[in-house]
Amino acid sequence: MCDTMVVVRPQGLLFAKNSGRDPNEAQFLCWQPRAVHEPGSRLRCTWMEIDQAAQTHAVLLSRPFWMWGAEMGANEHGVTIGNEAVFTKEAYAKVGLTGMDLLRLALERAATAEQGVATIVELLERYGQGGGCGHERRGASYHNSFIVADRGEAYVLETAGAKWAVEQVTEGARSISNGLTIPGFADRYAEPIHTHFSRCRTRRAITESGAGRATGPGDLMAVLRDHGTGGLAPHYDVTTGALGPCMHAGGTIAASQTAASWVADLGSDGDRHWATATAAPCTGIFKPVRVTEPLDLGPTPADTFDPECLWWRHELLHRRALTDPERLTAAFAPERDDLEAKWLVDPPEPAAAFAEADRLVAAWTETVARELGRDRRPFWARRYWQVRNRRAGVPVAAHRDSQARAS
Repeated sequence: MCDTMVVVRPQGLLFAKNSGRDPNEAQFLCWQPRAVHEPGSRLRCTWMEIDQAAQTHAVLLSRPFWMWGAEMGANEHGVTIGNEAVFTKEAYAKVGLTGMDLLRLALERAATAEQGVATIVELLERYGQGGGCGHERRGASYHNSFIVADRGEAYVLETAGAKWAVEQVTEGARSISNGLTIPGFADRYAEPIHTHFSRCRTRRAITESGAGRATGPGDLMAVLRDHGTGGLAPHYDVTTGALGPCMHAGGTIAASQTAASWVADLGSDGDRHWATATAAPCTGIFKPVRVTEPLDLGPTPADTFDPECLWWRHELLHRRALTDPERLTAAFAPERDDLEAKWLVDPPEPAAAFAEADRLVAAWTETVARELGRDRRPFWARRYWQVRNRRAGVPVAAHRDSQARAS
């Protein structure tokens, strides 16, 4: 489950998104340069092939490792998009463009937010949306909503099958979660049961309120870290896991983990983007990134633990801190927050920021490992994570679980 928000201000727009996926579904930053394509070229997306555009823009994407499409991203013209799964009364097609495909295609083909909306609508009506979108349950499908923004304007685009509705955000804050929100369209097409269990209304109330108070990107980073509890520890609902924008999996019916986070400041004097490139913003670091300056961040992650991968190195910290967040996250969060505050005022070069963040995460991981004690999550959440750690081969489960049993 995800949350996306935008703040429209006279001096430019703020954008933020948490990407909720399955816990072992690693996500990575992917740079694609501007390109010209031969007439008649075809493009393979996640599940289907479509006509390629004559030329595509340079983009920076945050992608689940197995998809062609992306959960969020930006292009060289300042267009920035996040998408949400939504559940509707319309049928789910077995084959089509996924919402993540539509997002990437819009970034590659549109130079403004308005063009981005038009691109998604044209592709939706031409090819349809569909296909499996899950990792643990690859056949799971849904429809999509989007926030499409640039330096001057923003739109909410919601879909139900091939049907759609659009709303321009003219001022202030607007957020979307995992339910339809545009009046009339939502009343007609929202499917109530899945929408309810997504807890989208609870999270949207938090994100829209927090975004409404935001004066800069740092405030949106704080909203993305919000557990809905007022503290460092999430509350675990037995059916759906944690209920705040910073999602922590562990429910018995539905479970989603924030797998990556992004914040953007889109201004008339240029764009500034920050990405965690790791899961759980409550334990991660927002690093500056640039759309047209690729970084070598190591190998692309998959769904098994690999210490050579940035995403999985951070999981050692995240999954240990998750056992007792109020105590363990508090051991490093103040240093992290001070670092980000400095970077927001005077951003370092992206490569230097990633190197410093990697060094700090390694140090914090050792600190947390020394302080491990009782796993304070409810038993169903502990069991959920034991299974995911075992599947991925994460080398933190045995020590933690033995301490939990001893307690």
